[in-house]
Amino acid sequence: MERVVVVGGGVLGTMHAVAARRRGLAVVHLEREPGPRGASVRNFGLIWVSGRAAGEELSLALRARAGWEELAGQVPGTGFRPNGSLTLASDEAELQLLKEAAALPDAALRGFELIDAATAREVNPALRGEFAGALRCRRDALVEPRLVLGAIREHLLAAAGSPAGYRWLPGREVTEVAPHAARDHTGEWHRGDLILICTGANHTGVAGPHLAGRQPPPVRRVRLQMMQTRPLRARLTTSLADGDSLRYYPAFDLPGRGRLGPQQPAAAATAAQLLLVQRLDGSLTIGDTHEYDEPFAFDVQEDAYDHLRARAQALLGAPLPPAERRWAGVYSQVTGPELYHRSQIAPGVVLVTGPGGRGMTIAPAIAEETFA
Repeated sequence: MERVVVVGGGVLGTMHAVAARRRGLAVVHLEREPGPRGASVRNFGLIWVSGRAAGEELSLALRARAGWEELAGQVPGTGFRPNGSLTLASDEAELQLLKEAAALPDAALRGFELIDAATAREVNPALRGEFAGALRCRRDALVEPRLVLGAIREHLLAAAGSPAGYRWLPGREVTEVAPHAARDHTGEWHRGDLILICTGANHTGVAGPHLAGRQPPPVRRVRLQMMQTRPLRARLTTSLADGDSLRYYPAFDLPGRGRLGPQQPAAAATAAQLLLVQRLDGSLTIGDTHEYDEPFAFDVQEDAYDHLRARAQALLGAPLPPAERRWAGVYSQVTGPELYHRSQIAPGVVLVTGPGGRGMTIAPAIAEETFA
């Protein structure tokens, strides 16, 4: 049996392990921590089709969306829900931009539907605040980021039939690579027909010399802030985004974007957009912000949380439950027009990183492309 060594237990590494096992390949899966602790577990769990750019990016997202649904049929513990989303317009300029998006040639592929405020409240009765209208996207979905990777690993272990089929080795940091081999910090070499380096925002380590030799740098790191509340009594039937999200997603790079008013100061200072999803336990995950210039601050900015909480309360028309936890995360994002970065470090050793905020959405399709 041919053998693949996957370095990195985040969503990219895990999806490459899934893709390898589907092809009957033996997998050794290494992770430097006891379990994933990076951006793959510090996100919303959104499978976000609605904001993707037309063409290749949307195609990749739709293939990945199908891949998530197929995998969820085998692994119920992913928490996959095809709940769709509502992007809410707070004023006429935002509503006009949503109308442009609803008229795009690929609107049907995205499941776009422009609806008024009353219909949005019928779709999601938890919305009791004031807004001008909404863009519904039926193709958006959701998984549980703190549960999904562990559930997939348990499935791979159970389905492998023997340790030779799939080995999960946490607490192993790879410190050296050679043709068709990776060495971890214990000194053990792991050899395979293919070594996949999926170490996310760790741009040093074994990926460091390779990335440092490429100019301009193909990837950068982006920091975000998010929070999670205690359970909300009401049920959200969709994920939610506010009008500030229209500034950041390429699908909305339309003439109407230039007519949007300025962001509120707290949002502008942190490049914030409101994304809001409800976890299976009823709690709300709320975010996020964007910081691009390193070195990143080691603390979090409270005014960003105040802004996001106020936006969420205005749309829901009710106070939010108290915050239970807050966190920051860092992800790897390509700097050029590519959707992600893939390159060869050494013979039989391939680095895959840089999908940015698209990572949870498109990881299944990235893995399929690697093996294709």
